[in-house]
Amino acid sequence: KKKADTVYTADRVYLDLKHLYHGLLIEKERREKSILFLLHYPPPVHGASMVGQYIMESDIINEGVHGQYINIGTSIKVEEIGHGGWLKLKRYFKILYQTINCLYKHKPKLIYMTLTASGSGFYKDALIFILAKAFDKKVVFHFHNKGVSANQDKWFDNLIYKMVFKKSEVILLSKHLYSDVKKYVPIERVHYCANGIPEKSNVERKEIKRNKIVQLLFLSNLIESKGVYVLLKTCQILKAKGLTFHCTFIGNVGDVTTEKFHEKVDDLELSGYVSYGGCKYGLEKETAYSRADIFVFPTYYHNECLPLVLLEAMQHSLPVVSTYEGGIPELVKPGESGFLVEKQDAFDLAEKLEVLIKDPELRIKMGEVGRKNYEEQFTLKVFEKRFSQILKTLI
Repeated sequence: KKKADTVYTADRVYLDLKHLYHGLLIEKERREKSILFLLHYPPPVHGASMVGQYIMESDIINEGVHGQYINIGTSIKVEEIGHGGWLKLKRYFKILYQTINCLYKHKPKLIYMTLTASGSGFYKDALIFILAKAFDKKVVFHFHNKGVSANQDKWFDNLIYKMVFKKSEVILLSKHLYSDVKKYVPIERVHYCANGIPEKSNVERKEIKRNKIVQLLFLSNLIESKGVYVLLKTCQILKAKGLTFHCTFIGNVGDVTTEKFHEKVDDLELSGYVSYGGCKYGLEKETAYSRADIFVFPTYYHNECLPLVLLEAMQHSLPVVSTYEGGIPELVKPGESGFLVEKQDAFDLAEKLEVLIKDPELRIKMGEVGRKNYEEQFTLKVFEKRFSQILKTLI
């Protein structure tokens, strides 16, 4: 080879060293902004785990920070949630080990944790938090459920809540949820960050459809407190009024089994008006949304905060009829993008559904308002930017 090909000039060496130094500075800055994320991500698939996956995979959130991720969920199937067992205990001890190891090795500046608000899940998470506190780290809790206020008068829970919330920051999904932690967290340590879901290019705006049979859609796990039986009773009322409709229930079975569901349908004489479509994912779920005219979610689940299914319905330009539960009023503007009804009130629900069943133009108008609200406030990108800004202020 020629000599010129093998000899570096002084300028070339200087530039290489400059680039290397710059890279080391960037990496040093990232490690100084180290965050330990203690959160849930799939499996199983549910609202909090999906948000956890979005955070873990987000370029916007992870840009400029050194993130370490530990899945603190001990259930890998929906059926395991709320139940014990040796396998879950083994997974829990593994989580404790991973947490201690990461705190010792990586020395994060901030600990982010999705905290269960009450029950056995809270005690499990509280122990993980106590370990983190032993390393004297700043902590921020992100709530995807609620239940603190319902248990704050129990002496043991109150003791743990005081310990957990002392000097901790809190992220809530909506201002409607602050009352749940008001006793323990001053407003200046609270941050608000509504969830968001990815935008989909194949979702088109709905056109006015004058179906002879108006399609109602319920999409969630078949859990009584999600309003399954309330909606079935509502369907009986709508049928008695002579309205033409069909209500499809989609989701995994919970405390309402397939057998119980069909027994209730038979008891209420709703054959032909109601059907259960099982679980739907991907294209099948998108098809269910596209075929629907109205999305119905009469939940009274005590831990309900900001259901992602409502965001999906808004994304598909569907008017939403739901309840005054948790942060749902943050999503559904009564009279504009849908209606909100009193919990467990089948007659109130039937009244609002009757209005929409009879008025296709109103359905489209409300669906358009919901779609606009989604685009402006509840896309995944909006969530990522809002969430990233909160982390920057804390770290």
